[in-house]
Amino acid sequence: MWALVDCDNFFCSCERVFRPDLNGKPVVVLSNNDGCVVARSREAKAMGIKMGLPYYQMLEQYPNSGITAFSSNYKLYGDLSARIMAILREEAPNAHQYSIDEAFLDLQGMDESTLKEWGERLAKKIWKWTGVPVSLGIAKTKTLAKVASKFAKKYPGYNKCCFIRTDEQRIKALRLFEVCDVWGIGRRIGKSLALSGITTAWDFSLKSRKWVKNKYHLPAERTWLELNGYSVTGIDEMEGRKKQSIMTSRSFPEMLTTIEEIKPHVANYAARCAAKLRKQKSSCGVLMVFVQANYFREDLPYYSNSASYYFSTPTFTTTELVTAALEVLSTIVKPGIHYKRAGVMVSDISSGEVIQPDLFDYDQNRSQKYRSVSDAMDEINRRLGADTVMLAAQQYPQKDEKGKSVKFSHAIKRAMKSPDYTTSLDAFLIN
Repeated sequence: MWALVDCDNFFCSCERVFRPDLNGKPVVVLSNNDGCVVARSREAKAMGIKMGLPYYQMLEQYPNSGITAFSSNYKLYGDLSARIMAILREEAPNAHQYSIDEAFLDLQGMDESTLKEWGERLAKKIWKWTGVPVSLGIAKTKTLAKVASKFAKKYPGYNKCCFIRTDEQRIKALRLFEVCDVWGIGRRIGKSLALSGITTAWDFSLKSRKWVKNKYHLPAERTWLELNGYSVTGIDEMEGRKKQSIMTSRSFPEMLTTIEEIKPHVANYAARCAAKLRKQKSSCGVLMVFVQANYFREDLPYYSNSASYYFSTPTFTTTELVTAALEVLSTIVKPGIHYKRAGVMVSDISSGEVIQPDLFDYDQNRSQKYRSVSDAMDEINRRLGADTVMLAAQQYPQKDEKGKSVKFSHAIKRAMKSPDYTTSLDAFLIN
Protein backbone atom coordinates (compact mmCIF):
# COMPACT_ATOMS: atom_id res chain seq x y z
CA MET A 1 0.00 0.00 0.00
CA TRP A 2 1.00 3.57 -0.71
CA ALA A 3 -0.05 6.82 0.91
CA LEU A 4 0.22 10.28 -0.62
CA VAL A 5 0.35 13.15 1.87
CA ASP A 6 -0.57 16.45 0.23
CA CYS A 7 -0.55 19.78 2.09
CA ASP A 8 -3.73 21.78 1.48
CA ASN A 9 -3.10 25.07 -0.36
CA PHE A 10 0.39 24.89 1.08
CA PHE A 11 1.78 28.39 0.58
CA CYS A 12 -1.43 30.01 1.82
CA SER A 13 -1.61 27.60 4.75
CA CYS A 14 1.96 28.49 5.75
CA GLU A 15 1.05 32.17 5.82
CA ARG A 16 -1.99 31.42 7.97
CA VAL A 17 0.03 29.54 10.59
CA PHE A 18 1.15 32.87 12.05
CA ARG A 19 -1.92 34.80 10.90
CA PRO A 20 -4.88 32.81 12.32
CA ASP A 21 -7.05 35.87 11.80
CA LEU A 22 -6.99 34.97 8.09
CA ASN A 23 -8.60 31.56 8.56
CA GLY A 24 -11.76 31.44 6.49
CA LYS A 25 -10.75 34.52 4.50
CA PRO A 26 -9.39 34.71 0.92
CA VAL A 27 -5.60 34.60 0.74
CA VAL A 28 -3.26 34.53 -2.26
CA VAL A 29 0.52 34.22 -2.61
CA LEU A 30 2.30 35.99 -5.46
CA SER A 31 5.21 35.00 -7.65
CA ASN A 32 8.63 36.63 -7.55
CA ASN A 33 8.48 40.41 -8.05
CA ASP A 34 4.82 40.24 -6.94
CA GLY A 35 3.85 39.49 -10.52
CA CYS A 36 0.96 37.04 -10.51
CA VAL A 37 -0.99 34.64 -8.31
CA VAL A 38 0.77 31.30 -7.71
CA ALA A 39 -1.24 30.01 -4.73
CA ARG A 40 -4.86 30.48 -3.63
CA SER A 41 -6.78 29.58 -0.53
CA ARG A 42 -10.06 27.71 -0.85
CA GLU A 43 -11.94 30.97 -0.37
CA ALA A 44 -9.94 32.71 -3.11
CA LYS A 45 -10.65 29.85 -5.51
CA ALA A 46 -14.37 30.10 -4.71
CA MET A 47 -14.26 33.78 -5.70
CA GLY A 48 -13.03 32.77 -9.16
CA ILE A 49 -9.42 33.92 -8.87
CA LYS A 50 -7.41 31.98 -11.45
CA MET A 51 -3.88 30.65 -11.09
CA GLY A 52 -1.44 32.96 -12.88
CA LEU A 53 -3.73 36.01 -12.71
CA PRO A 54 -1.53 39.15 -12.72
CA TYR A 55 -1.69 40.92 -9.38
CA TYR A 56 -2.67 44.28 -10.87
CA GLN A 57 -5.58 42.62 -12.68
CA MET A 58 -6.69 40.96 -9.47
CA LEU A 59 -6.84 44.38 -7.79
CA GLU A 60 -8.89 45.71 -10.70
CA GLN A 61 -11.29 42.76 -10.92
CA TYR A 62 -11.80 42.24 -7.17
CA PRO A 63 -11.82 45.69 -5.54
CA ASN A 64 -12.72 45.89 -1.84
CA SER A 65 -13.01 42.08 -1.70
CA GLY A 66 -10.96 41.57 1.45
CA ILE A 67 -8.28 39.47 -0.26
CA THR A 68 -4.95 39.34 1.59
CA ALA A 69 -1.95 39.01 -0.72
CA PHE A 70 1.53 37.87 0.33
CA SER A 71 4.83 38.00 -1.49
CA SER A 72 6.38 34.56 -1.77
CA ASN A 73 8.42 33.57 1.30
CA TYR A 74 10.19 30.37 0.28
CA LYS A 75 12.35 30.29 3.40
CA LEU A 76 9.23 29.97 5.56
CA TYR A 77 7.62 27.42 3.22
CA GLY A 78 10.78 25.33 3.06
CA ASP A 79 11.19 25.23 6.82
CA LEU A 80 7.57 24.19 7.47
CA SER A 81 7.90 21.58 4.72
CA ALA A 82 10.99 20.15 6.44
CA ARG A 83 9.09 19.90 9.73
CA ILE A 84 6.22 18.04 8.09
CA MET A 85 8.59 15.63 6.34
CA ALA A 86 10.32 14.92 9.66
CA ILE A 87 6.96 13.89 11.17
CA LEU A 88 6.24 11.63 8.20
CA ARG A 89 9.60 9.87 8.55
CA GLU A 90 8.78 9.13 12.17
CA GLU A 91 5.26 7.84 11.47
CA ALA A 92 5.77 5.72 8.31
CA PRO A 93 8.13 2.82 7.54
CA ASN A 94 9.48 4.70 4.49
CA ALA A 95 8.80 8.31 3.50
CA HIS A 96 9.88 9.82 0.18
CA GLN A 97 9.47 13.55 -0.42
CA TYR A 98 8.06 14.20 -3.90
CA SER A 99 7.77 18.00 -3.81
CA ILE A 100 7.78 20.80 -1.26
CA ASP A 101 4.20 19.93 -0.23
CA GLU A 102 3.85 16.23 -1.13
CA ALA A 103 5.36 12.94 0.03
CA PHE A 104 4.77 9.29 -0.76
CA LEU A 105 4.74 6.83 2.13
CA ASP A 106 5.49 3.13 1.62
CA LEU A 107 3.10 1.34 4.01
CA GLN A 108 4.38 -2.16 3.38
CA GLY A 109 4.02 -4.33 6.47
CA MET A 110 1.32 -2.20 8.10
CA ASP A 111 -2.07 -3.71 8.97
CA GLU A 112 -4.52 -2.68 6.21
CA SER A 113 -7.48 -2.76 8.60
CA THR A 114 -5.96 0.10 10.64
CA LEU A 115 -4.70 2.32 7.82
CA LYS A 116 -7.76 4.60 7.64
CA GLU A 117 -7.61 5.34 11.36
CA TRP A 118 -3.82 5.75 11.17
CA GLY A 119 -4.14 8.25 8.33
CA GLU A 120 -6.69 10.34 10.22
CA ARG A 121 -4.44 10.42 13.29
CA LEU A 122 -1.45 11.43 11.17
CA ALA A 123 -3.35 14.34 9.61
CA LYS A 124 -4.39 15.54 13.08
CA LYS A 125 -0.82 15.28 14.36
CA ILE A 126 0.62 17.33 11.50
CA TRP A 127 -2.07 19.97 12.00
CA LYS A 128 -1.40 20.11 15.74
CA TRP A 129 2.40 20.22 15.47
CA THR A 130 2.78 22.57 12.48
CA GLY A 131 -0.56 24.29 11.91
CA VAL A 132 -0.61 23.14 8.26
CA PRO A 133 -3.62 21.06 7.10
CA VAL A 134 -2.88 17.97 5.01
CA SER A 135 -4.91 15.37 3.12
CA LEU A 136 -4.01 11.71 2.76
CA GLY A 137 -4.83 9.24 0.00
CA ILE A 138 -4.13 5.53 0.49
CA ALA A 139 -4.27 2.90 -2.27
CA LYS A 140 -2.40 0.03 -3.91
CA THR A 141 -0.54 2.28 -6.36
CA LYS A 142 0.91 5.77 -6.22
CA THR A 143 -1.39 7.06 -8.97
CA LEU A 144 -4.48 5.78 -7.15
CA ALA A 145 -3.13 7.28 -3.92
CA LYS A 146 -2.97 10.66 -5.70
CA VAL A 147 -6.59 10.19 -6.80
CA ALA A 148 -7.61 9.32 -3.23
CA SER A 149 -5.84 12.39 -1.82
CA LYS A 150 -7.93 14.63 -4.10
CA PHE A 151 -11.13 13.15 -2.66
CA ALA A 152 -9.79 13.55 0.90
CA LYS A 153 -9.08 17.21 0.18
CA LYS A 154 -12.42 17.92 -1.52
CA TYR A 155 -14.89 16.09 0.73
CA PRO A 156 -14.86 16.74 4.52
CA GLY A 157 -16.63 13.42 5.13
CA TYR A 158 -13.37 11.54 4.60
CA ASN A 159 -11.92 13.24 7.69
CA LYS A 160 -8.72 14.13 5.78
CA CYS A 161 -7.99 10.52 4.73
CA CYS A 162 -9.46 8.59 1.78
CA PHE A 163 -8.59 4.87 1.52
CA ILE A 164 -9.25 3.14 -1.82
CA ARG A 165 -9.06 -0.45 -0.62
CA THR A 166 -11.40 -2.56 -2.76
CA ASP A 167 -11.87 -2.82 -6.51
CA GLU A 168 -15.41 -1.47 -6.13
CA GLN A 169 -14.05 1.64 -4.45
CA ARG A 170 -11.44 2.03 -7.19
CA ILE A 171 -14.07 1.87 -9.93
CA LYS A 172 -16.33 4.36 -8.15
CA ALA A 173 -13.46 6.80 -7.64
CA LEU A 174 -12.27 6.61 -11.26
CA ARG A 175 -15.79 7.19 -12.59
CA LEU A 176 -15.94 10.45 -10.62
CA PHE A 177 -12.43 11.62 -11.59
CA GLU A 178 -11.70 13.69 -14.70
CA VAL A 179 -8.99 12.12 -16.83
CA CYS A 180 -7.11 15.41 -17.30
CA ASP A 181 -6.63 15.58 -13.51
CA VAL A 182 -4.92 12.19 -13.35
CA TRP A 183 -1.24 12.29 -12.35
CA GLY A 184 0.74 11.71 -15.54
CA ILE A 185 -2.02 12.74 -17.97
CA GLY A 186 -2.36 16.51 -17.85
CA ARG A 187 -4.36 18.94 -19.96
CA ARG A 188 -2.66 18.33 -23.31
CA ILE A 189 -3.18 14.56 -23.36
CA GLY A 190 -6.57 15.06 -21.70
CA LYS A 191 -7.76 17.13 -24.67
CA SER A 192 -6.56 14.42 -27.04
CA LEU A 193 -8.36 11.74 -25.03
CA ALA A 194 -11.56 13.81 -25.04
CA LEU A 195 -11.58 13.60 -28.84
CA SER A 196 -11.78 9.82 -28.44
CA GLY A 197 -14.69 10.15 -26.00
CA ILE A 198 -12.55 9.57 -22.91
CA THR A 199 -13.44 12.07 -20.20
CA THR A 200 -13.01 10.17 -16.92
CA ALA A 201 -10.19 8.11 -15.44
CA TRP A 202 -12.53 5.11 -15.63
CA ASP A 203 -12.96 5.58 -19.40
CA PHE A 204 -9.19 5.65 -19.77
CA SER A 205 -8.68 2.53 -17.65
CA LEU A 206 -11.10 0.59 -19.89
CA LYS A 207 -9.02 1.13 -23.02
CA SER A 208 -6.66 -1.66 -24.02
CA ARG A 209 -3.04 -1.49 -22.93
CA LYS A 210 -1.91 -1.79 -26.56
CA TRP A 211 -4.05 1.19 -27.61
CA VAL A 212 -2.63 3.37 -24.84
CA LYS A 213 0.97 2.36 -25.57
CA ASN A 214 0.70 2.91 -29.31
CA LYS A 215 -1.02 6.28 -29.02
CA TYR A 216 0.68 7.84 -25.96
CA HIS A 217 3.80 5.72 -25.33
CA LEU A 218 5.38 4.50 -22.09
CA PRO A 219 4.47 7.20 -19.49
CA ALA A 220 0.75 6.94 -20.31
CA GLU A 221 0.99 3.15 -20.32
CA ARG A 222 2.39 3.25 -16.79
CA THR A 223 -0.44 5.51 -15.70
CA TRP A 224 -2.95 3.08 -17.26
CA LEU A 225 -1.39 0.16 -15.37
CA GLU A 226 -1.45 2.05 -12.06
CA LEU A 227 -5.10 3.05 -12.50
CA ASN A 228 -5.86 -0.64 -12.99
CA GLY A 229 -4.13 -1.57 -9.74
CA TYR A 230 -0.63 -2.54 -10.93
CA SER A 231 2.18 -0.71 -9.12
CA VAL A 232 4.89 -0.04 -11.72
CA THR A 233 6.52 3.29 -10.81
CA GLY A 234 9.20 2.73 -8.21
CA ILE A 235 10.28 5.38 -5.72
CA ASP A 236 13.95 4.77 -6.49
CA GLU A 237 13.24 5.44 -10.16
CA MET A 238 11.39 8.68 -9.35
CA GLU A 239 14.09 9.97 -7.03
CA GLY A 240 16.94 8.94 -9.27
CA ARG A 241 15.64 10.72 -12.37
CA LYS A 242 17.85 13.74 -13.01
CA LYS A 243 16.75 16.77 -14.95
CA GLN A 244 18.03 16.85 -18.52
CA SER A 245 17.80 20.63 -18.66
CA ILE A 246 17.61 23.30 -15.98
CA MET A 247 16.26 26.82 -16.43
CA THR A 248 16.12 29.86 -14.20
CA SER A 249 14.08 32.78 -15.54
CA ARG A 250 12.21 35.71 -14.06
CA SER A 251 10.62 38.99 -15.05
CA PHE A 252 12.40 42.12 -13.89
CA PRO A 253 10.73 44.34 -11.26
CA GLU A 254 10.76 47.09 -13.90
CA MET A 255 11.83 47.38 -17.51
CA LEU A 256 15.59 47.67 -18.02
CA THR A 257 17.34 49.39 -20.92
CA THR A 258 21.09 48.82 -20.45
CA ILE A 259 23.24 45.71 -20.34
CA GLU A 260 24.77 46.85 -17.04
CA GLU A 261 21.33 46.71 -15.43
CA ILE A 262 20.61 43.25 -16.88
CA LYS A 263 23.97 41.67 -16.01
CA PRO A 264 23.31 41.06 -12.27
CA HIS A 265 20.04 39.30 -13.08
CA VAL A 266 21.62 36.98 -15.63
CA ALA A 267 24.57 36.32 -13.31
CA ASN A 268 22.16 35.26 -10.57
CA TYR A 269 20.21 33.02 -12.94
CA ALA A 270 23.44 31.31 -14.02
CA ALA A 271 24.50 30.89 -10.38
CA ARG A 272 21.13 29.28 -9.55
CA CYS A 273 21.58 26.85 -12.44
CA ALA A 274 25.07 25.98 -11.19
CA ALA A 275 23.76 25.29 -7.68
CA LYS A 276 21.00 23.05 -9.07
CA LEU A 277 23.54 21.13 -11.15
CA ARG A 278 25.70 20.49 -8.10
CA LYS A 279 22.68 19.44 -6.06
CA GLN A 280 21.90 16.62 -8.49
CA LYS A 281 25.64 15.92 -8.99
CA SER A 282 25.62 16.85 -12.66
CA SER A 283 27.54 19.02 -15.08
CA CYS A 284 26.45 20.74 -18.29
CA GLY A 285 27.94 21.12 -21.73
CA VAL A 286 25.72 23.92 -23.07
CA LEU A 287 24.48 27.21 -21.57
CA MET A 288 21.81 29.33 -23.26
CA VAL A 289 20.82 32.92 -22.39
CA PHE A 290 17.70 34.69 -23.62
CA VAL A 291 16.28 38.19 -23.27
CA GLN A 292 12.79 39.53 -24.02
CA ALA A 293 11.12 42.90 -24.22
CA ASN A 294 7.65 43.50 -22.83
CA TYR A 295 5.29 41.70 -25.20
CA PHE A 296 2.25 43.58 -23.90
CA ARG A 297 3.64 47.10 -24.46
CA GLU A 298 2.44 47.86 -27.99
CA ASP A 299 3.84 51.37 -27.72
CA LEU A 300 7.40 50.01 -27.46
CA PRO A 301 9.46 47.99 -29.97
CA TYR A 302 9.42 44.27 -29.29
CA TYR A 303 12.62 42.24 -29.34
CA SER A 304 13.72 38.85 -28.15
CA ASN A 305 16.88 36.88 -28.78
CA SER A 306 18.96 34.01 -27.45
CA ALA A 307 22.40 32.52 -27.91
CA SER A 308 24.34 29.57 -26.52
CA TYR A 309 27.79 28.83 -25.14
CA TYR A 310 29.36 25.40 -25.65
CA PHE A 311 31.83 24.25 -23.01
CA SER A 312 34.78 22.21 -24.26
CA THR A 313 34.72 20.41 -20.89
CA PRO A 314 31.41 19.98 -19.00
CA THR A 315 31.19 22.08 -15.83
CA PHE A 316 29.04 22.83 -12.79
CA THR A 317 31.03 25.67 -11.22
CA THR A 318 29.44 29.01 -10.51
CA THR A 319 32.40 30.99 -11.82
CA GLU A 320 32.48 29.31 -15.23
CA LEU A 321 28.72 29.41 -15.75
CA VAL A 322 28.39 33.07 -14.73
CA THR A 323 31.35 34.08 -16.90
CA ALA A 324 29.89 32.24 -19.91
CA ALA A 325 26.41 33.70 -19.33
CA LEU A 326 27.67 37.28 -19.26
CA GLU A 327 29.74 36.67 -22.38
CA VAL A 328 26.67 35.39 -24.23
CA LEU A 329 24.51 38.24 -22.90
CA SER A 330 26.84 40.82 -24.46
CA THR A 331 26.13 39.36 -27.93
CA ILE A 332 22.31 39.52 -27.78
CA VAL A 333 21.48 42.78 -26.00
CA LYS A 334 20.97 45.75 -28.29
CA PRO A 335 20.30 49.41 -27.37
CA GLY A 336 16.93 51.10 -27.51
CA ILE A 337 14.97 48.13 -26.11
CA HIS A 338 13.02 48.05 -22.85
CA TYR A 339 13.74 44.55 -21.50
CA LYS A 340 11.28 42.86 -19.16
CA ARG A 341 12.60 39.31 -18.86
CA ALA A 342 15.74 37.20 -19.15
CA GLY A 343 16.73 33.66 -18.37
CA VAL A 344 19.48 31.07 -18.37
CA MET A 345 19.14 27.41 -19.33
CA VAL A 346 21.78 24.67 -19.10
CA SER A 347 21.55 21.44 -21.07
CA ASP A 348 23.65 18.55 -22.40
CA ILE A 349 23.66 17.38 -18.79
CA SER A 350 25.94 14.54 -17.74
CA SER A 351 27.53 13.20 -14.56
CA GLY A 352 29.30 15.74 -12.38
CA GLU A 353 31.32 13.08 -10.59
CA VAL A 354 33.08 11.67 -13.65
CA ILE A 355 33.84 14.44 -16.18
CA GLN A 356 35.54 13.80 -19.50
CA PRO A 357 37.93 16.73 -20.06
CA ASP A 358 38.83 18.17 -23.42
CA LEU A 359 42.19 16.86 -24.61
CA PHE A 360 43.45 20.20 -25.97
CA ASP A 361 41.65 22.81 -23.85
CA TYR A 362 41.67 21.81 -20.18
CA ASP A 363 43.48 23.47 -17.30
CA GLN A 364 43.29 21.07 -14.35
CA ASN A 365 44.55 23.58 -11.79
CA ARG A 366 42.07 26.24 -12.86
CA SER A 367 39.20 23.75 -12.89
CA GLN A 368 40.05 22.50 -9.41
CA LYS A 369 40.24 26.09 -8.12
CA TYR A 370 36.77 26.87 -9.48
CA ARG A 371 35.36 23.70 -7.93
CA SER A 372 36.88 24.53 -4.56
CA VAL A 373 35.38 28.02 -4.68
CA SER A 374 31.92 26.62 -5.53
CA ASP A 375 32.14 24.03 -2.75
CA ALA A 376 33.14 26.70 -0.24
CA MET A 377 30.29 28.99 -1.32
CA ASP A 378 27.78 26.14 -1.00
CA GLU A 379 28.96 25.29 2.51
CA ILE A 380 28.91 28.90 3.74
CA ASN A 381 25.47 29.55 2.25
CA ARG A 382 24.17 26.30 3.72
CA ARG A 383 25.32 27.28 7.21
CA LEU A 384 24.61 31.00 7.20
CA GLY A 385 21.74 31.34 4.72
CA ALA A 386 21.24 31.63 0.98
CA ASP A 387 23.36 34.25 -0.84
CA THR A 388 25.54 35.00 2.19
CA VAL A 389 28.45 34.65 -0.21
CA MET A 390 28.15 35.36 -3.94
CA LEU A 391 30.19 36.58 -6.89
CA ALA A 392 30.54 40.34 -7.35
CA ALA A 393 28.75 40.03 -10.69
CA GLN A 394 25.62 38.81 -8.86
CA GLN A 395 25.15 42.00 -6.86
CA TYR A 396 22.57 44.58 -7.87
CA PRO A 397 23.76 48.23 -7.74
CA GLN A 398 21.38 50.62 -6.03
CA LYS A 399 21.48 54.34 -6.86
CA ASP A 400 20.81 57.42 -4.80
CA GLU A 401 18.77 60.44 -5.88
CA LYS A 402 21.73 61.77 -7.92
CA GLY A 403 22.09 58.52 -9.81
CA LYS A 404 25.27 57.38 -8.05
CA SER A 405 25.70 53.77 -6.93
CA VAL A 406 25.68 53.64 -3.15
CA LYS A 407 25.19 49.99 -2.16
CA PHE A 408 24.39 46.53 -3.40
CA SER A 409 21.35 44.40 -2.69
CA HIS A 410 18.92 41.96 -4.23
CA ALA A 411 16.49 43.18 -6.86
CA ILE A 412 13.51 40.92 -6.30
CA LYS A 413 10.40 42.86 -5.39
CA ARG A 414 8.70 41.44 -2.28
CA ALA A 415 6.66 44.29 -0.93
CA MET A 416 4.24 42.05 1.00
CA LYS A 417 6.60 39.36 2.29
CA SER A 418 5.80 37.94 5.71
CA PRO A 419 8.54 37.65 8.37
CA ASP A 420 10.73 34.52 8.53
CA TYR A 421 8.98 33.43 11.70
CA THR A 422 10.62 30.02 12.04
CA THR A 423 14.17 30.75 10.89
CA SER A 424 15.03 34.24 12.18
CA LEU A 425 15.18 35.42 15.78
CA ASP A 426 14.48 38.95 14.57
CA ALA A 427 11.06 37.79 13.37
CA PHE A 428 10.19 35.84 16.52
CA LEU A 429 6.75 36.71 17.85
CA ILE A 430 6.92 38.47 21.21
CA ASN A 431 3.82 39.74 22.98
